[in-house]
Parts: sequence; structure tokens; C-alpha cells
Amino acid sequence: MGGGPEAGFRARLRRDLLTAPPPAEPTPRGARRGHRRPPRRISWFSQVATLGLAAGMMLSAFATYQAVPGDTLYPLKRAAESTLVRLSTDDVERAERELHSARNRAAEVAELLGSSGEGPLVSRTLKDMEQSTRSGISRLKRAEPRSSKLDSFAKDQRDMVEPMLDQLNEVNQDQATGYLDYIEGLVAPSG
Repeated sequence: MGGGPEAGFRARLRRDLLTAPPPAEPTPRGARRGHRRPPRRISWFSQVATLGLAAGMMLSAFATYQAVPGDTLYPLKRAAESTLVRLSTDDVERAERELHSARNRAAEVAELLGSSGEGPLVSRTLKDMEQSTRSGISRLKRAEPRSSKLDSFAKDQRDMVEPMLDQLNEVNQDQATGYLDYIEGLVAPSG
């Protein structure tokens, strides 16, 4: 074992190597130029299709952002908001996003009242607004107990929700009044 290849193998290999034709001369670089493919170009159709797809995606993103309860794209808007809240890196950022969601719900209630009046969508949106507010406030109080953000949020929400009270039915009006009472407790006493 281990001495190397057998003598017969060596003889055959030597014979094959000596009788093999010499390797072909390498062709100079300039000689192959005629066979080279031109650079591939993207067709105008592909460019137009790509541009159209990008424009369609931008329009759908804009439409999703503008969606209100009852719209086809509204669940996508809520899923995107929820994802942003979950991806927040700290409690303050998460709380701010929750409060931003509550502002969005208030704007959606105003838009619903302007278009369709009453219905289960208004009630559900008011509940979502309150849940987002409570969640955001509890997070913000834990992270920054004396945050001035609470005062400005409460004032902004009050200014947005109070004008809606006359347009709400009795049940939704009670719900909105309870919400206003809750956020009124957040405002630091003046003076």
C-alpha cells in the first residue's frame, strides 16, 4: 500500500500524453470582438410596465392612507398602523403612535358623520379611538410620568371630538362624552 501508481498505468499515461495533439493557441483579445453580443437593453414596454406598476403602488398606498371605516382598504390601513406600533423601539415611541392612531380615529369619526351620519361604524370607531387613547396614555405615563404631550393630546382631541357631539345619536354621544371626561382628567390644572 501507498507506493504510488502501478507501472502499467504510468506507461499508458506517458503514451497518451506524448501522442495527444498540442493545445490550441489562445486567441488574442481583439480577435473575438466580432462575436461579442451587444449589451442587453431593456425594452420600452418593460420600462413603461415598471413605471405603471410603481405608480399603481403609490396610488394604492395613498388610497389606503385615506381609507375610512367601511372602505375596502381600511383593514390594510389598520394593519399598517398596528405594525408600526408593534415595531416601535421604546415605550415613548409606541405611546406616541398609539395616540396618533387615536387622532386618526377621531378624524375618521368626523368624516363618517359628514358622509353617512350614524351607524355601527361610528360606534366601532369611537371604541377604537378610546382603546388607542387608553393604551397610549398608559404607556406614556409609565415611560414619562409628567409628559407635556398628554396635555396637548387631550386639548387636540377635545377640540376635535366636542364639535361632533351634536351629530351623534344618544348612545354614541354618551360614549364620546365619557371619552371627553377621560381625557379631561389628563390636562394639568391651569394656574
